This record gives sequence, structure tokens and C-alpha cells, in this order.
Amino acid sequence: MASILHTNTVDYGSTWNDNNSSSGSSQKSSKTTSAVITTSLVEIEDNGLIENLNSGELSYEEDVAGGMGRHLGVFSCTLLIVGRIIGTGIFSTPSSILMSLASLVRIGNDVSPFRGREAILLGFTASGCIVFAKNILIVAGLEANLWNTRIIALGVISFVTLIHGLTPEAGIFFMNALSIFKIVILTFIIATGWAILCGKTRISDPAANFRNPFEGSSRSSGDYATAMFKVLNAYAGYANVNYVLNEVKNPVRTLLISGPLGLALCAIFYLFINIAYFSAATKEEILDADVTVASLFFRKVFGTTGQRALTIFVSLSALGNVLTVTFSMSRLNQELAKEGIPLPFGNKFWASNWPTSKAPLPGLIMHLIPSVIVIIAPPPEVVYPFILNVEGYPSQIMHVLVIIGLILLRFRNPNILRPFKAWWPVIIFSLLASLFLIIDPFVPPENGVGDTPPLPYYLYCLVGIGVLLSGILYWAIWTIVLPNVFKYELIPRKEILSDGTVVTVFDRKRHTEPITN
Repeated sequence: MASILHTNTVDYGSTWNDNNSSSGSSQKSSKTTSAVITTSLVEIEDNGLIENLNSGELSYEEDVAGGMGRHLGVFSCTLLIVGRIIGTGIFSTPSSILMSLASLVRIGNDVSPFRGREAILLGFTASGCIVFAKNILIVAGLEANLWNTRIIALGVISFVTLIHGLTPEAGIFFMNALSIFKIVILTFIIATGWAILCGKTRISDPAANFRNPFEGSSRSSGDYATAMFKVLNAYAGYANVNYVLNEVKNPVRTLLISGPLGLALCAIFYLFINIAYFSAATKEEILDADVTVASLFFRKVFGTTGQRALTIFVSLSALGNVLTVTFSMSRLNQELAKEGIPLPFGNKFWASNWPTSKAPLPGLIMHLIPSVIVIIAPPPEVVYPFILNVEGYPSQIMHVLVIIGLILLRFRNPNILRPFKAWWPVIIFSLLASLFLIIDPFVPPENGVGDTPPLPYYLYCLVGIGVLLSGILYWAIWTIVLPNVFKYELIPRKEILSDGTVVTVFDRKRHTEPITN
């Protein structure tokens, strides 16, 4: 990751100014905590401790060079979070979760749409495209089969890739517009739910589901561990802005506002929309219905006309989610390439903003490839929930490692510059929760069957660990094995591309053999 560059003096605990000036530097000495940051190097002065960038590391200014610059404010960042967190799952998955644990208690938070997250191997946007395709076919009065759904889904992900890559301003506009539309629709559903609970509709007993909410709950800890991966995935978008910080105005201030605001909005929507759903239909009706819970809700409250209108809402929500996820994941892919990760055709191509000099079309293509593979990979009924668990498991392992690293930093460098400081109780709770999610999935469930039969219940854990190990193996071969076998050393240097993007490139320096007499 790029280090922090700043042209003004910053006191520990103060608001982090976001100037991008490249001239001059100011210094402020203090025996307690201070930071002196110059335009060419980052120097953290902390009780005499000075840490400089390595020759191949990208400074703050170098890392934001190229592209559209800093153009995302609090409004756009909040919509990035909302648009990523709230996808299509809010319209469909509560019924499947109810079937899984037979309880209403968890429904308020467990409404996870399927999304790609941190890694290239697991970074894709397949289900949103599939959901869009199925609902568009319903609106058109056509029967959705395996191949016409896949063809439309492939068209959607290709369209989103091109609009973000060739006309980035239009892509951001549509992304924000659909997020606003999504908020309006969800607000309407919540208002309808309150009308149901107040007895203003034809629903006879809206409180039926809330009399015994714990009835029939699962007693297997493995079920809850697996379900927690889906809960966490439901809120996966809270980190969405982190992937695009190079394009965020005044990033620390913006993130401190947009992060809690976006997360709070989504939590409120999740809670009250599920209350609305379960006030309109009984648990038995939801389990036995051949449609999604949202479709059942609209049919019971508004009739068949409302049910048909819902398909349009779901389609647009899915498209907005695909736009949002694709936007952020492409920037993440670009950052990996900018750091010098060896990739096919060289990392300079994947790090570039070709061809517009504004948006990373190569990074978008890197996101497109696994999305296409997952769209055409059968069977979707097993693939989607399985990969949902797979991408969640290694994330928890990385989460534990990051927390341990932060704890070590607290003790080794207690006065280092921190724009934000997490509370100890939150850190400890998060660590324990992640450890539970890592260990408990290996405990056999009561019936010996996981949530992706016929696959073994523990398989997603092994695959997730395998993905992490493959990354470690890739790094070891690149940085240790090959240099030792072929007798060379990797020397990092910086290179500026034609679009202004600064990338790290590794040169191979051959070892000279010693001279013998």
C-alpha cells in the first residue's frame, strides 16, 4: 500500500488535511508525537524514529497520479457503500435463510447478496448479472432458461465494463442514480410495512410472525458460523470506499463520515424491510412460496400488478450493484498491478488507465474474466452459495492477521500517527469473532450436511485456505525460488506511464560471480 504523503504538519489525533500540493514542506517538532512529511519522501518523526520509503514504494502523490484525480466526495462515497451493501439479496434471500435456521431472529441482518471481494481469484460480480437477466426476461414475458439467462448476464457485465472503462463519468452517474433509486424503493417498502402493522391494509394478522420469533431455531454452532459468513458478506460493502481512496477527496474526513453513515443506513434498511416482509406473510407462506419473499410481499399487498413492478425494481437494483462492485474491484486490481505484482502481459498494462487516461479498463477486464467464468459455470444453485462461503473464510483469516498486526503496532509504536484509533473492546471482540468463524466450520453439523450439498460441509474452508496458500506459493516462487535458482536479485524502481500513472517495476540484477585466482 502506498504510504501517506502530506505537505502540511500533522499532529497526532488531529484532522488529516488532504492537500495534494507538491511544493515545499513544513516541519513541526515535538517530543510527543509529530509527523514531518515531505513532497518526495514520507518521513514519520516519532521520538527520533524516522522511516523512509524504499526505492520502489509509491508515495502518496505518486499513488494518486493518473486517472480522474480526487473526485469522490461524501455523497458519492456514501452511495458507494449503500450501493455495494444493498444488492439483490434484500429482495430474495430472507426466505432461504428462514429455511436454513427456521427462525426469524437473525433475519434482520442476514440478507446477503452475492458479491466478489478482495482477491482477483474471488473478485467477480456474477449473481447480480444473473438476477438482472432473470427479472428482465420475466418483464418481457419470456421463460428464463439456463442459456438465455447466461447470455443476458454476459451482456450486462460486458456493458458495465465498457461504460466504466470508456465513459467513466457516465458510469459514476448511473451508479449514483441507481443507488438513489434503490434507497427510494426501500423507503417505500418500509413505509408499506408500517402501514401493514398499523392495520391499514388487507393483511389480517400482521403480528403473527413476531409472537414466537425463536421457535424452531437451529442448535448447531456450525449453522451459525456458516450463516455468519453470509451476514458478514451482507455488509461486505462497508469497506468499498477503501478500494478507491486514491479517488476520494479529503479521504480521512470523507471516510469517517461516509463509512458510519452508509453502514447505518443499510442496517436500518435491513431491519425494517425484513419486519415489513414478515408482517405481510406467515412463516409457512414464505417457506412454501415459489417466488422470492419480496415478490410474495408485493403480491399480497398490491396484487399481481405490484408483483410485476417488483421485477423492474429488482433488475435496476441488481444493475446498480454490478456497477458499484465493478467500479471498486477494478481499482483494487489496478492497485495490485501498481505495486509490481507480476501479471500476464506485464503489470504496467494492468496498472494503466488505457485507453482514456481516466479509468482502468485493464483492471476492469481483470474483473470481467472471473465474472464470465462464474456466470457460465454450472450448477449455479451450488456454485453461488459455495463461493460465497469460500470468499468469506480466507477473509476472516486475513482479518485475524491484520488485527494481530495492529495490536503489535500499538505496543511497538504507540505514538505513531493515527487519523483514527479503534477501541480496545471492539478490537478484542472482532478478534474473537473471527477466530470462532475460522475454527467452528470444521465442527460437524448435527446432520453431517452443510448448506451446499452434496459438497462436504468443510470443503469451503479447505478451498479458502488453498486460495491463500496459492497466493503465498506464487509470492515465494516469484521472490525467493526463481531468484535463487537463476541467480538474480529483484530491484524495485518507479516508472511513469504515458497516462501519468506511477507504477513499481522490478528489474532483475544478475549476481556477479566472485573472482578467483
